[in-house]
Amino acid sequence: MVYETLIGVNALRDMIASGADVLLLDCEFELGAPEKGAAVYARGHIPGARHAHLDDDLASPTDGTNGRHPLPAPVAMAAWLRAQGLRSGRQVVAYDSSGGAWAARAWWLLRWLGHAPVAVLDGGKPAWVAAGLPLETGPTPRTASGDFEIGESLVPAPVTAAEVLGQIGTGTSQVLDARDPSRFAGTPNPLDPVVGHIPGARNRFFRDNLGPDGRFRDPDSLAVEFSALLGDAPAILQCGSGVTACHNALAMTVAGLPTGRLYPGSWSEWIADPARPVATGDMT
Repeated sequence: MVYETLIGVNALRDMIASGADVLLLDCEFELGAPEKGAAVYARGHIPGARHAHLDDDLASPTDGTNGRHPLPAPVAMAAWLRAQGLRSGRQVVAYDSSGGAWAARAWWLLRWLGHAPVAVLDGGKPAWVAAGLPLETGPTPRTASGDFEIGESLVPAPVTAAEVLGQIGTGTSQVLDARDPSRFAGTPNPLDPVVGHIPGARNRFFRDNLGPDGRFRDPDSLAVEFSALLGDAPAILQCGSGVTACHNALAMTVAGLPTGRLYPGSWSEWIADPARPVATGDMT
């Protein structure tokens, strides 16, 4: 069986036990402490998993104007995936301990490069541990290179800041902001030197996609809530730096809705140009 959105702990356990060819990506990360994810990985990860660092592996360098986590160059991302052993058709499972906040970025990137069999572990490492399943420690093991090549993208083309600016007030698209409601409303915080949100945006905090157990909510309830926010307008998905916006993209795909277009630069790019408009308040 091929998994393209979510995979449960029991299904992953059975795949591994059967000897299925699975590439596991451990996406542990913490904003403000970029070295912490690798340390958490070393202390315990799902056996065979390889660490994917958000800053180093799932993004390209920032220049101060393109947001905190610009998209990696496709050729560089493909080369990194080959170095992790990715082969054409190989199932990939990404996970973290943050409800899929970082793993969803890996999911979106692989689909952007045309790789269909990629899923996020529902409930992440906490669900794996809660099921009594083992972890291993130590550094990333060496592996043989894969043969992955970039294919036709499986997600809509990303949008630029200029495209987002051009749709404000037109009703042609609806921006959904995945940041928490206080940041969206404009409460001061250390991540945003300019507070607020893109005018006309609506707030869809990515954690609202999850139930109390940290797993994704059922497709029907997700579909109802996203549809209420979007109406008939196609979605533009953003957050602080184009990362947790991918969580909303995943949730919309789970719900059977069009994925929406990612604005990779998101708020951190938007506010780099003081000419771009900013709104405040708690519009949802």
